Amino acid sequence: MDHNLNYRRRIADRLLLEQLDAAGVVLIQGPKWCGKTTTAIQAAKSIKYMDWPRELEKNLFMAEENPEVLLEGEVPRLIDEWQLAPQLWDAARFTVDRRGKPGQFIFTGSAVPADKSKIHHSGTGRFAWLTMRPMSLWESGESNGTISLTNLFAKKNSSAIAPDYSLDDLCYLICRGGWPSSLAMNRKASLRQARNYISAVCESDISRVDDVKRDATFARRLLRSYARHQGSQVPISTIYTDLSSSEGISMSEDTISSYIAALKKIFVIEDMPAWNPNLRSKTAIRASDTRFFVDPSVAAAALGLGPKDLQNDLNTLGLMFETLAIRDLRVYAESIDGEVFHYRDRNGLECDAVIHLHNGNYGLVEVKLGGSKLEEEGAGNLKKLSSKIDTDKMNEPSFLMVLTGLGSYAYQREDGVLVVPIGCLKD
Repeated sequence: MDHNLNYRRRIADRLLLEQLDAAGVVLIQGPKWCGKTTTAIQAAKSIKYMDWPRELEKNLFMAEENPEVLLEGEVPRLIDEWQLAPQLWDAARFTVDRRGKPGQFIFTGSAVPADKSKIHHSGTGRFAWLTMRPMSLWESGESNGTISLTNLFAKKNSSAIAPDYSLDDLCYLICRGGWPSSLAMNRKASLRQARNYISAVCESDISRVDDVKRDATFARRLLRSYARHQGSQVPISTIYTDLSSSEGISMSEDTISSYIAALKKIFVIEDMPAWNPNLRSKTAIRASDTRFFVDPSVAAAALGLGPKDLQNDLNTLGLMFETLAIRDLRVYAESIDGEVFHYRDRNGLECDAVIHLHNGNYGLVEVKLGGSKLEEEGAGNLKKLSSKIDTDKMNEPSFLMVLTGLGSYAYQREDGVLVVPIGCLKD
């Protein structure tokens, strides 16, 4: 298999190889343009492009009549856009059982299959899942990687010098996003990528995902409303009210919910679940998911904002930076066998991100643009939440971190709280 000599290494490369050692089929899922196929090609020995126009009709016919033929080839065999023929799932499961070896297939898909009726088995024990997102700053080369999450969990804290970011640089990284194809483009062209992505989602992908015709204009307005509420736990009813009052829309809440479900199926929206720790005193924890996009550039493009707009509106910039920070934390957490959650209780105490590893260890993170006042506020929140945790029933946090957009150094404060510019962080 010819590999791209200009390929920029991804965190998912290692995860894919580890999963191929453990499972018969590895399913890589994530939004379009995030690099799933390119990453899969690095590990594959043969490829079947299901959506190649010249062979699409033949591929779909063969998937119905004799799907095993599509799976023939040197392994690992990549089946790209497998969701176009969901019956390949059962065929791959059967082939894996027959061969009795891991590492047989890589499935890539930018959507959940529209017709799950053609899948009859769960895939338990044969399939492994790998989620890819747009590039983190470490993967795109904008983070120097001097502070590692792995080391923070091992209590190996260190100081470091951060890259020399200006406010303009940070605003640009937010609006450009982590789309691999944009890295080689000039600034103007790279910023256009996110707008093109929004157009593709609204004009085509949101309808193609489950063959339900959806209104592109309404989809754009919904994305704009979602962007206004990113980082919050607003219910559908609030988005409905927002759309009704500001856009003159007559869509029902059920319709809005169906559009959001479709956007989740194509991995544009990735909400964050709530964290539910053991606390010393009874506190009602808000269980609602927090609204987020898979990449900050989607939110910026949905609102029609560029880097200069963000510089002139620091409140919106703070929300956009939080989305960038959550994207990167999710990429790094997956690499170290963890997930990212949000905490909020009825008293208003919040924690922007809780990185919880499957071994029970966790770190608490507050996301702030930068500056001593905001860092102090973030550190205060972290210490307050940490003091509420019942350490007889769960571990103490491995670290408390204020993750900043700007700043010259990563360091540990006298109270033990870490202050880390995002340009220092990696997995």
